[in-house]
Amino acid sequence: MTILVTGSAGHLGEAVLRTLRRRGSPARGVDLKPSSFTDAVGSIVDLAFVREQMEGVTAVIHTATLHKPHVATHSKRDFVDTNVTGTLNLLEAAAAAAGVRSFVFTSTTSAFGSQLRPEAGQAAVWVTEDLLPVPKNIYGTTKLMAENLCELFFRERALPVIVLRTSRFFPEDDDDPAMRSAYPLDNAQANELLYRRLDIADAVSAHLLAVDRAPRIGFARYIVSATSPFEPHHLAALADDAASVVRALYPDYAQLYAARGWRLFPQLDRVYVNARARRELGWRPEFDFAHVLQCLRAGQDFRSTLAREVGSKGYHEAVFDDGPYPVAS
Repeated sequence: MTILVTGSAGHLGEAVLRTLRRRGSPARGVDLKPSSFTDAVGSIVDLAFVREQMEGVTAVIHTATLHKPHVATHSKRDFVDTNVTGTLNLLEAAAAAAGVRSFVFTSTTSAFGSQLRPEAGQAAVWVTEDLLPVPKNIYGTTKLMAENLCELFFRERALPVIVLRTSRFFPEDDDDPAMRSAYPLDNAQANELLYRRLDIADAVSAHLLAVDRAPRIGFARYIVSATSPFEPHHLAALADDAASVVRALYPDYAQLYAARGWRLFPQLDRVYVNARARRELGWRPEFDFAHVLQCLRAGQDFRSTLAREVGSKGYHEAVFDDGPYPVAS
């Protein structure tokens, strides 16, 4: 089974290809940028290039995208070209190819957009696949458009497609200067594993399970994020005093954090729920907040080996003075 991986020079594409090559699984990486994991350099907006790459392919993992960090540096048309037209080209080529039996599309929890920030005094948002997506920028809008194309190709062409709405797994600093000044990077990302972050190793395992399960499932959307310890009855307290909830669940967290000079975020505004992905894909994410505490006890890095190998890539060739990337107003 040959798997075509788009975005092979990016964080997730490289991580998928590293994993497949170690397993000895046939795989082909494509990207605009040359890299050690890119077998063919070209654009998914080029339909002829996409059709050529689909030769002999049995599954597609489509990670290539313009991301949120590109919103301030790229036009809306750029986002439509890459995220929508590029996805359409891949779907058309996959549906026309005789051997493609599964298509996995990397989407984003940013599709929920404006639903993720409750009003002051309201409880944190319990985010499942049933929550109506309301994108707040062109990134989320085009990813949702691409999701809908995926569903259309399942209905019209019987192409098995799994959409994975991934939470943040990038290793770079947060774009919010207040967050960067208040919390060291590892502290902030450890906190996020409580409710809105994903280790890239768990992202890879979800994608490979989706490749395997797509023919039986047909079409589905799944939230892919670290397993949160929280339940719906915690939501009001999380929005008011998150530390009290975490202390009740993990009594030694405060001592472990204090030894590192770390702090929890005072409030949490959402909780991503991965129950459906665990149930229907058989996904078993390993890197959660309990894992963080276990690593703190052992004096170890809580990131996976794969995350450390892939490292930080950035999103732009330019270096910006006021953060990892410019933020659209």
